[in-house]
Amino acid sequence: MARAAALLLLFLLAAPAPALAASGTIVFTTLGRSRYAFDIFALPLAPLPSSPAAAEVRLTDGASVNYNGNFAPSSDSLLFVSERNGTLNLYASPVPSSASGSRREALEVADAAAPLLPWDPIALKDRPSLTPDGAHLVYVSTAEPAVSQRRSWAAVYSTHLSSGATRRLTPRGVADFSPAVSPSGEWTAAASPGPDGWGGEVEDLDTDIYVFRTSDGSRRALVIRDGGWPTWADETTIFFHRRDSDGWYGVYRATLSFAGDAGVSAASVERVTPPGFHAFTPAASPGAPGLVAVATRRPGSDYRHIEVIDVGGGGVANAYLEVTLPVAPRAHHFNPFVSPDGARVGYHRCRGSGNGGDAPLLLESIKSPAPEAFSLFRIDGSYPSFSPDGKRIAFVGLPGLFVVNSDGSGGRRKILSGNAFPTAWDWKRKGVIYTSIGPDFASERTEVDVVAVTLGGEDDSSSISIKKLTAGRGNNAFPSPSPDGKWVVFRSGRSGHKNLYIMDAEDGEAGGLRRLTEGPWSDTMCNWSPDGEWIAFASDRHDPGAGSFAMYVIHPNGTGLRRVVHSADGGRTNHPWFSPDSKKLVFTSDYAAVSAEPVSNPHHYQPYGEIFTVNIDGSGIRRLTHNSFEDGTPAWTPYYLEPVDVGETLQASGTCAFEDCHWLNIDAQPHGLMCGRHG
Repeated sequence: MARAAALLLLFLLAAPAPALAASGTIVFTTLGRSRYAFDIFALPLAPLPSSPAAAEVRLTDGASVNYNGNFAPSSDSLLFVSERNGTLNLYASPVPSSASGSRREALEVADAAAPLLPWDPIALKDRPSLTPDGAHLVYVSTAEPAVSQRRSWAAVYSTHLSSGATRRLTPRGVADFSPAVSPSGEWTAAASPGPDGWGGEVEDLDTDIYVFRTSDGSRRALVIRDGGWPTWADETTIFFHRRDSDGWYGVYRATLSFAGDAGVSAASVERVTPPGFHAFTPAASPGAPGLVAVATRRPGSDYRHIEVIDVGGGGVANAYLEVTLPVAPRAHHFNPFVSPDGARVGYHRCRGSGNGGDAPLLLESIKSPAPEAFSLFRIDGSYPSFSPDGKRIAFVGLPGLFVVNSDGSGGRRKILSGNAFPTAWDWKRKGVIYTSIGPDFASERTEVDVVAVTLGGEDDSSSISIKKLTAGRGNNAFPSPSPDGKWVVFRSGRSGHKNLYIMDAEDGEAGGLRRLTEGPWSDTMCNWSPDGEWIAFASDRHDPGAGSFAMYVIHPNGTGLRRVVHSADGGRTNHPWFSPDSKKLVFTSDYAAVSAEPVSNPHHYQPYGEIFTVNIDGSGIRRLTHNSFEDGTPAWTPYYLEPVDVGETLQASGTCAFEDCHWLNIDAQPHGLMCGRHG
């Protein structure tokens, strides 16, 4: 077909990864994502509603995870990102015919959403815009691998909707985020780290604003140093956000000069919001001259809200209109957008009136890049592991240790109430789970102990016994049993450095203990291969104390040490877990850098983690997940779970139980030291 042929440019540029011989199921966690019951809402902007709560309409289906909306040039259609069928795609949906609309009308049109990219490749698709003639869709995608490791795959593409012909607008070797198309459609602005690439930021990205031709990406010019999330007010005016040295995000306005062959430049740049509160992710529209919608975090508030700012007349903004605070005061509101006619302001937030709702899924099926080899699931929990028969999953809730049937039946059973973090089932002794209890992200000398939890009774939660295997000397964590059931490898800080040790599986240190690795670095997150030949682990031994982790393997007798994956200097590769045939590893890493501006999402300690597989010799790296969230703690079982969402019988805390970016509270303790999740 012509459409399929046209897609070769975008989706077949990279050689396919080798076929996977291993089989089974990979399960992983995404920080907070299973609680994101996002929908897109809109309020009239002109005339302003006297009762905002009654005027707000929901524009998406109330069932999917829908976010980052934008109006089509005609204002009669909504463009948005939606996570459906285990992958992301861009959708278009009609909007109510009147400025006020009605709740019934909004619900009817939300069900009419259609995918704009029906081929639906496994890749992030984000920030959609249509050119004024409606012919071309401009968006961000991670469909094409970067030229090297720890470089972002995010780039701006343009797809001709009637033919499917797709063109990359971002130069090779460069990443672009948050594109915005000018009112005429001639120009696109984007935030980009430029040729130097991502520097490892987990908060405000070090990006500049570039402008280039929407038709082919030509005449690319750096117009604004230090800026993100551009939006066009008219053909020569751009608003953007910037975090200044005072710690506050502010919104700025730039006037552009188009000087023919001389290129594009910024003739003036001025701040329009004062310090003292955060204002970010601005949205302007030619139909609302002098107005810009922003997300704000005001001092004393735990929630971000949408406000409309009057910036008419130049200089500092002189009027602020609260948009979402009267509607849902205890809910986070994200990434506003304004219709081209200036009649509506849109945004996304959780369904309902606040941060609460229905129970999340236990297991969400994610589209697998190798469905013939393994199914892929996101779990509503951390550090999951499967029982040897594949029928149960242990995981932690930070706090709490839980066990649940892998088909979701019977609900989750709380096994421990305290803080536990890694889990692993004994291969031979039925119902035995190894974990660690104590504070996470702790120092080498902090008391953390490895314990064996033996389940009892039909519901796993009666007749529980807990046996401490370590002697309380230092930080002992990440236990993984040998397949013969005799030994457990774990991480300990008893020497003053976190290294690996092996102890007796039943009697712990009292039954035998030997040191596996030794050095002034951190060896951690260990996993024993099913064939017993290897132990995989994460380590900063290449640069001790710098926070950079690579993945290594070693034989249980201490020989054969070698590095498998290192994303790059300063990079992080963590949480290795062996495939059922012991020939591959699944892991989390910043190998593909970051895919979106972190401030546009809820809080993530490391908003760059994705799940990958690799052969144990370091070849054949394959990316499994594509999103702008933090994926981590994967596990691999030989049992194949059908790729169907599981959660109908699960009773748990509500959706939307997540926090805004911690670093938006400039009085809070910085969280950068917590990044990496290496305990």
